[in-house]
Amino acid sequence: MVFVPGETPGSEPEEVKLQKASKQIVQNAIQQAVQQVSQESRQRGERARDSRGSLQLGVGELTKKHEKK
Repeated sequence: MVFVPGETPGSEPEEVKLQKASKQIVQNAIQQAVQQVSQESRQRGERARDSRGSLQLGVGELTKKHEKK
């Protein structure tokens, strides 16, 4: 077994540490992107429901006013 100067037996080589850190950074970035897309989708869905609901309410009000006459 060969040890690199500055490393103690049982410690991970610097390259392995960097690979693990890189993998964690990528996983975090992917998770954040997925959460952002999910949140934006929910917001678009809520806006679509709100605008449809307002439109339906508006049509209902017009119908009610027409029936009262």
